[in-house]
Amino acid sequence: MTATHEGAAENSAGTALSTPPSAPPPVSVKSFPADLSASIAVFLIALPLSLGIALATGAPLQAGLVAAAVGGIVAGRLGGAPLQVSGPAAGLTVVTAELIQRYGWRTTCAITVLAGCCQLGLAFLRTARSALMVSPAIVHGMLAGIGVTIALAQLHIVLGGTPQSSAVANVRGLPGQLADLHPVALGISALTLVVLLGWTRVPGRIGRNLRRIPAALAAVATATAFATLAGLSLPRVDLPSWRSHALPELPEGPVLGLIAAVLTITLVGSVESLLSAVATDKLIASERSTDNRPPRVDLNRELRGQGAANIVSGALGGLPVTGVAVRSVANVKSGATSRNSSMMHGLWVLIAAALLVPVLDLIPLAALAALVMAVGVQMVSITHLRTVTRHREVLVYATTIVAVVLGGVLEGVAVGVAVAVALALHRLARTRITVEELDGVHRVWARGQLTFLAVPRLSRVLNQIPHDRPAVIELDGSFMDHAAYETLHDWQDSHRAHGGSAEITGRSTNRTPETDRGMADRGKGPGTGQRGTHQCCRPWTPWQNHCDHQADVGSGDSADTDDRTIPGASTAGSTAGPRRRGAGRLANGISAFQRDTAPHVRDELARLAREGQRPTQLFLTCADSRLVTSMITASGPGDLFTVRNVGNLVPLPGAESTDDSVAAAIEYAVDVLQVDSITVCGHSGCGAMQALLNSHPGTPMTPLRRWLRHGLPSLERMSSRHHAWARIAGRLPADAVEQLCLTNVVQQLEHLRAHESVARRLAEGTLELHGMYFHVGEAQAYLLSEGEDFFDCRVFDSVGQRA
Repeated sequence: MTATHEGAAENSAGTALSTPPSAPPPVSVKSFPADLSASIAVFLIALPLSLGIALATGAPLQAGLVAAAVGGIVAGRLGGAPLQVSGPAAGLTVVTAELIQRYGWRTTCAITVLAGCCQLGLAFLRTARSALMVSPAIVHGMLAGIGVTIALAQLHIVLGGTPQSSAVANVRGLPGQLADLHPVALGISALTLVVLLGWTRVPGRIGRNLRRIPAALAAVATATAFATLAGLSLPRVDLPSWRSHALPELPEGPVLGLIAAVLTITLVGSVESLLSAVATDKLIASERSTDNRPPRVDLNRELRGQGAANIVSGALGGLPVTGVAVRSVANVKSGATSRNSSMMHGLWVLIAAALLVPVLDLIPLAALAALVMAVGVQMVSITHLRTVTRHREVLVYATTIVAVVLGGVLEGVAVGVAVAVALALHRLARTRITVEELDGVHRVWARGQLTFLAVPRLSRVLNQIPHDRPAVIELDGSFMDHAAYETLHDWQDSHRAHGGSAEITGRSTNRTPETDRGMADRGKGPGTGQRGTHQCCRPWTPWQNHCDHQADVGSGDSADTDDRTIPGASTAGSTAGPRRRGAGRLANGISAFQRDTAPHVRDELARLAREGQRPTQLFLTCADSRLVTSMITASGPGDLFTVRNVGNLVPLPGAESTDDSVAAAIEYAVDVLQVDSITVCGHSGCGAMQALLNSHPGTPMTPLRRWLRHGLPSLERMSSRHHAWARIAGRLPADAVEQLCLTNVVQQLEHLRAHESVARRLAEGTLELHGMYFHVGEAQAYLLSEGEDFFDCRVFDSVGQRA
């Protein structure tokens, strides 16, 4: 993704679990020129922005340069996001300005050091992922509120005046400032904004050449050159001697106030850095192939790097440091390949601070103010507004903005969290219950979550249905608490006792009338799920026959009871018992399908029969009976083109084989069905992988052994020193079998890329490859992370929530 302001990033709770720390890749001679070029591009952006942010906070201008240099060198070396660039960010401008006004600059430096220590503590407690739990609407609202506050303050400097102490005061003082304009400052600011906004819009070859120079640098340089050549008299940058540079002192002030200040810097800086790191990781994944990517972001290591940078920056008299999206995006777009780019950018800032002071002293303050004001305006992102509108969180977004502008960052975040919680509770309690009669059947629709708050309305509607009439209750929600469950099913039992019929359907229950009657006959009491069913049947009711069979076997009942349901089934001959039991279970399953499932899917299957199959995905997995593809992918008829074989293997093209079925399926799915993606799914406890590990040379060749030869490259990959061991959810595999199962998924994806049709579609960008691992014992699915052999549960956890 791209960012339109400093520190803006999309939150993806879904995002991936923190990967284990890994050593940085060795620097190659080939990658050094790319990192050098990228570091210069980032330096040219960072230099004017660092001065502008320092001006906006009221800190010494040198503090911005110190933070930029420390952020590049320290956070760049120690952080967990190799291509993220750190430095002073607009997101902390309001907080830092308030601290400077309240406690003074030297105490603010000490607060920065303490905030860095807190970040280190949080990193060692491995809480980095928790920072991403904040609603995106709150984060975007916080950044937008900060942007409004920055823009209002810098507008006074643009007009030639001095900003007030708060956003409200700035608004009140604006009419007086407009009445007392300073034309020179306003002209320089206008020139800066015109160049800044028009720099990337110049067409043709000239525009392409101009865009090699960052717009921020071009705008400030143009304004500086014009002011200098024209001999204009206006306030300019004044960098004092480094000998008089202010260093931190022991904090002085109310203890609670200092603690709140430290926590505010820690919270805002950590959230902004981690969101920027995730956004940078997404940008890299979307723009680069797997063989041209740095290691994925390690959020806890990134938090450690930010903590160390803040300690050093505060100790040297610099502004607070965070990861910043604009510079990180520029770093990625410029072709950086390693963390050396960020570190070199910090070195260039350090050199500029030492050698370019006479040049920097020529920059008009109005030009820097116009630059920072533009950054503040861009922090109110239209893209974010559309996102929160689509997710119906405009109230949270708007409330957070207003609270940040009126009260401050910490107060605004607290108000935003409170509104978000209230909105979630309102949605949980909001349920629409309607009833109508169609063709003699009373149909009740309950849309939303059924909780105890909805019980009075539910009872009132259900009591309107005559006792002797058929009724269908459709639940369109994902949650039903115990009170609603009792009310619904007590009414169902009473309705049936008076001669009526009642069927409950929808998301909250997959129960059929037959299973309900069976449960009523058994007289089981209510529970948290379906009443009277075997535990393994909730909520997967198509397993009812399987679970009942397991329960019968476990309770000592005769396994031959299934034969009684088959008309004409023979009871003679005990040796035929296992075959008859298998046939009985099969017949029962077919009967259950025709009775319970077929009526619901008949229309959809009829449509598929007319229109033909149009699956979106080729799903290649193992023949193991414990893998139920429709269950673990929540798919239905027509969704998946499934290929199953022993060991989920993909033979290489031209490999010696008497079976081309897998290659034929791949060709048919890719070229004829035009699927969008291919998934290779392995699983825990794979017998094929166990057989590979236990194979010995000289063993007689059998069909199974001939087939498993296609898995030998996976065995070689696992033993190779050139490939890192695959990991799962941040841990090493439990044993060699699990390691081979994970490695096999990665290797078979490589085999897929060797197929001509797959390679062609990948080159066109119309096909995606995914790796998946299903842990049978945990009932947990893991996806292979892009760019490295790491499986995590970043999509959904075992209860269906975002991981």
